[in-house]
Amino acid sequence: MRVQTILFFLLFSASAFGAPQSDALPSAEVVVARLLEHNAQREARAGGYTGMRVYALQNEHLHRSAQMLVRVECDAHQEKHFTVVSEQGWKAAEKHVLHKMLESEAEASSPDMRAKSELNTDNYEFHMVRTALSGDRVEYVLDVVPRRHEERLFEGQIWVDAQDYALTRAEGHPARNPSFWIRSVHFVQTYQKAGPLWFPNSTDSITKVRILGATTLTISYFDYAPNSTPDTQSARAVLQEGVTR
Repeated sequence: MRVQTILFFLLFSASAFGAPQSDALPSAEVVVARLLEHNAQREARAGGYTGMRVYALQNEHLHRSAQMLVRVECDAHQEKHFTVVSEQGWKAAEKHVLHKMLESEAEASSPDMRAKSELNTDNYEFHMVRTALSGDRVEYVLDVVPRRHEERLFEGQIWVDAQDYALTRAEGHPARNPSFWIRSVHFVQTYQKAGPLWFPNSTDSITKVRILGATTLTISYFDYAPNSTPDTQSARAVLQEGVTR
């Protein structure tokens, strides 16, 4: 899954263990190449996905909050479509922040835009830092440096599962400040494994805005499922066989 750099438009670690010697670590180039290869395989296997999200936004300075329940549908080409199921609270934030985030993320999922923000060697430099443990699983921690100072890119670190070569965590800030009014943005996004696939689990971000103070946003992801299940794959195979006879 890709890092959702759309968070950069908001509002106008695992513990390290006794690390082996550095020459025992794979290079960043090897880890990233395997990450991209496994991501492509997982995306092809899933055929897209559906899921639900809860957006919870809060500004303590203004004593305002907003919440929105959203359904996401991602097709086999990784383009995303959003449906707002319900919303409540701070209307201005819903209209000018949360809805804008959905629009921007949908736009960013188009093939042309996605190519400019994907987590790959065209857009980023990667540097191996260390290994870490998450439960009983080993992860590689890499520094991520954007090749261009653009809002849709970020600078920070990523954690990659050493067994599945899947992104498990991303943390950082925008490569370019989205607005004069925004002092800083920091985000942490985590992923979890569901069967052979990995889906987003949570996103937490803090945006510090001049005058308005800090705004926190938490996104919780649930009921994520691939479009292609074994049953649907079997049905498609039967249909294809019938067509070719």
